This record gives sequence, C-alpha cells and structure tokens, in this order.
Amino acid sequence: MQRLERHASFGGWQEVYQHQSEALQCAMNFSIYIPAHSEHEKLPVIYWLSGLTCNEQNFITKAGAQKYAAEHQVIIVAPDTSPRGEAVPDDQAYDLGQGAGFYVNATQAPWSANFKMYDYIVDELRNLIDTHFPTNKIQSIMGHSAGGHGALVIGLRNPDLYQSISAFSPIVAPSQVPWGRKAFTAYLGADEALWQEYDAVALIQSSRAKQPILVDQGTEDSFLKEQLKPELLSEACHNMQYPLKLNMREGYDHSYYFIASFIQEHIAFHAVQLR
Repeated sequence: MQRLERHASFGGWQEVYQHQSEALQCAMNFSIYIPAHSEHEKLPVIYWLSGLTCNEQNFITKAGAQKYAAEHQVIIVAPDTSPRGEAVPDDQAYDLGQGAGFYVNATQAPWSANFKMYDYIVDELRNLIDTHFPTNKIQSIMGHSAGGHGALVIGLRNPDLYQSISAFSPIVAPSQVPWGRKAFTAYLGADEALWQEYDAVALIQSSRAKQPILVDQGTEDSFLKEQLKPELLSEACHNMQYPLKLNMREGYDHSYYFIASFIQEHIAFHAVQLR
C-alpha cells in the first residue's frame, strides 16, 4: 500500500491509501479515518459506500463524519465506487462503468474482468483493513444512493460479518427501477432471476437474519419516486417483521447537505450495535 494523504482531524487521522486490487485488476484508492486510541487498542469499523460518480473523497470531505467517529471510537473506511484506469472498461454515461460499479460481481463482457466490487468490499478490502490497521474485526456498513443499495445488499447477504446496516437515499429495489435495470442488464445479463441476489427488497423477503437497518430519505429528493422507492423496502420489512427504521426527512434532497445533517445519528446507531 502507498499512503497518498494524511490529515490530523479531531485527534485522529484521516488518511487515503492506494493499493493494487486482485479482485478488480487495477489500482484502487480507499480512505480511512482512525480516531485517537491507545497503543494496543483495537477498534470496530464502519464501511461507507458512496454513490454514482463518487470516489473515496466525497464522503471524507463533505459528510463531516470524523467528529462523530472520534466521539464513538470507530474507524470509518470509504473505498472508491468502481475499478479505474485506462485498461478498465467504461461507458460515456454517468450511471455505468467507471464511477458506477453498483457493488456487484459482473458476469458479462466487457465488465466481468474488472467489475467485482462485491468481492472487493466483502473480502479483499475487509481483509486488507484488518491486516494493516488496528481493528477488532467487528464491522457495520452504510452508504448513500447506489452505495446505500450496496450497503443493504452486502449487509443482508453477510449477516455474520456486519452487525448493522444503514443507508441514505438507497436504491432499495434496483430490479424495479431504471438505474438498476440498466446496470444489472449490462453487468449481470438479461436473466432477472440472477438480479435478485443484488436486490435488497428481494433479499429481505428471503432473509433469516435480523440485523437492524436504519434508512434516511429526503422528501425533496429528485430521484425519490422514479429510482429510490423506499416504500418497497418498508413494505417488505413490514411483511417479514424485519427491524427497519425509516425516517422520511421533510425538505431534504439527495445531496451531502442531507447526509451531513444526519450522519451523527447513523454513526451512533452503528456504535451501539458494534459494542
């Protein structure tokens, strides 16, 4: 690994690293905030997954999370959202290709060689963090928009690894909305039965585990009705008696102004579960 940035923040360190990813076959960046701690102390980790067009920088520069991570003594890791580089396939649209990995393992050409974001987050990055940083190997996961979709899917599919799940403005049923249908067709192919492995609403309907989920959604989000549809997640959780807390936040939109307004509550929510 190569450290690219290091900044003192609320008594701890905000850092950015680059490493060569085996899963993605390219160089990848991730950010990590490490609060002040004693020499031999091990800390829990919250993974943050960002949305379309984002990279490892958006969350650490806009969310204001470092203060609350320091207060609750949790590490926060925020990776890039997709593989990158000249040798990595891309698309001219913002919602496919680089910057839009959708946290799936692609099976279709030309994406399948690099776009293994699910494996990268669940296995490679987690093992890298546990090996090189002072973690106690206990973690939770959260994200925004397409990253909220990723957090829900990864958390639901791996209840033994993640203590809790939260999301801001998540794509809860990608199989039923334009963003998801476009990405899944490209990355996974036309067989919609295979899409269900990456659809939070479908996973809730078949889940046996009951990790607590916290979702915040702004009522003035321009993507609310067409792409996000939180009512589908609410209905699925109600039917399955799944522990979901859904907050509809009056007047808030899809931006990091919204995330920064409620990130304190999300970190506190996870901190309880991580203890």
